[in-house]
Amino acid sequence: MTKAALRKLIQTASGQIPAETVIQNCRILDVFTGVFKEGDIALCGGRIAGVGRYRGEREIDGEGRYAVPGLIDSHIHIESSYLCPEELGRLLVPHGTTTIIADPHEIVNVCGTAGLDYMMMAAENTALDILFMLPSCVPATPFEHAGAEMGAAEMAEPLRRDKVLGLGEFMNFPGLLNGEDGVLDKLLLAQAAGKLIDGHSPGLTGLGLNGYAAAGILGDHECGTAAAMEERLSLGMYVLLRQGSACRDLRQLIPGVTPANSRRCLLCSDDRQPRTILTEGHIDSHLRICVEEGLDPVTALQMATLNAAECFRLYDRGAIAPGRRGDIVLLDDLTEFSVNRVWIGGQLAAAAGVYLLPVQRQDITPVMGSVRVKDFTAEKLKMHLKSRRVHVIELRPGSVETTKSTAEVRLDSRGEFIWTPEADIAKVAVIERHRETGHVACGFLKGYGIRAGAIALSVAHDSHNIIVTGVSDGEMAYAVEKLREQNGGIVLVKDGAVLESMPMPIAGLMSDRSGEWVAEKLERIHRAAHAHLGISGGVEPVMTLCFMSLPVIPELKLTDMGLFDVTQFAFIPVEAE
Repeated sequence: MTKAALRKLIQTASGQIPAETVIQNCRILDVFTGVFKEGDIALCGGRIAGVGRYRGEREIDGEGRYAVPGLIDSHIHIESSYLCPEELGRLLVPHGTTTIIADPHEIVNVCGTAGLDYMMMAAENTALDILFMLPSCVPATPFEHAGAEMGAAEMAEPLRRDKVLGLGEFMNFPGLLNGEDGVLDKLLLAQAAGKLIDGHSPGLTGLGLNGYAAAGILGDHECGTAAAMEERLSLGMYVLLRQGSACRDLRQLIPGVTPANSRRCLLCSDDRQPRTILTEGHIDSHLRICVEEGLDPVTALQMATLNAAECFRLYDRGAIAPGRRGDIVLLDDLTEFSVNRVWIGGQLAAAAGVYLLPVQRQDITPVMGSVRVKDFTAEKLKMHLKSRRVHVIELRPGSVETTKSTAEVRLDSRGEFIWTPEADIAKVAVIERHRETGHVACGFLKGYGIRAGAIALSVAHDSHNIIVTGVSDGEMAYAVEKLREQNGGIVLVKDGAVLESMPMPIAGLMSDRSGEWVAEKLERIHRAAHAHLGISGGVEPVMTLCFMSLPVIPELKLTDMGLFDVTQFAFIPVEAE
């Protein structure tokens, strides 16, 4: 801020000169004391000059609405929306979201720092303030091939960037607890730079969790129970209560929020697909759920604003107070949290559910052409099994966690799997698509329900190789070939023809189309998956499949290197003893 700008801000705040804009007649939430105060909000140079009674060059009647700070999503993966940052901003801002803490883990695993550069440049094209956590695990584990590798040396420059707040979710907690040199180098790098370290530790408890917290881990969004939440809070960590499109933990965690611990609780979505945003909203929907579950609206709003700002050291926002950013949301009520208008940096950005500012797009050329597969044919899917008894990845209803189980499957005379509908077991394969290694690994998936054709994705957490499942090698290979032709995304095939597809030219992870287009396309894909491929009605076909390759979430997953037992943190054979 220049001296002239500071002088003007002080003069405006003290009533010596008119404000640039005054939002009058509001019930203003004081997040520090937890009360509402009637009055005006004076804006100057993109900041809040003061709260009280003001006159302004432009005066806007708030008509008695509730004025609250801009909402903050404390952890989100933009790529999981399948939208570019500019388009996601267009959808989120009308719901009152003014800041998101984004972890570009997905695109950096595919494209390395070129992916981070693209995301940060694209973020400049939206009013939504997108701040970043540098992915800490690229690849997420050494048990898969990603498109990039980032050790401490490669992290040093990106970590110094102003809009990079710290290291993103530190998933490799076994490496941390084992004191691996490369892991400790990353932690020490962040600490030396004065940057934060976010967490990810599903199932970790007791002394192990103590060791994790001792490393300076800020918080965790992987709490599935109130007990897990309380344990982390008691160790000085923040807890990010998650409500996304896939993982929905908020309702079961709210009973664990108390007057004593609420200021250490934040709200996040982790993932949020366009259909969910268009039908349910964003952090405004989290607030509705909080109130439905009996939480005081002020407490919920603190979790969505001040708590998140303080956790991530964003001391310029999170409150309607002198000197803070002009991030303000006018709400019609405190039950539905209907958003009337949204200001970001003092600029009116949305009104009546409509984003008001121009949408410009960053060039996506540097992150295109990411689907590179070597010598793939249906022959690569042959398993040559000697035993009918096999390990099976078994779905858990409504969860991305799986169960490690065993089953007997039908084999032909050459030891190749024969799909049978009564068993509800299908072959699943992961095909490396970054470095043309030719790696293909196969396993078995139970509970997905596919009864015809195949489905292939280039979105497969966290290294985002190709994952495909189907009823025959021929259908699976055809789906993979069509996926390559469209440069990534989603493909559904049946009887040698494409049923539905959605190209994702941005790193094979994101569409370059509108949120409405993506939402409609996903709806058609889901309908076709259930109606024509027979995928079980209770299974979300895309989000479920793309997590079957994530080797940091229990119990059994498949990477391009083989079948991985997460509880043992080791590969196991497909054939069971």
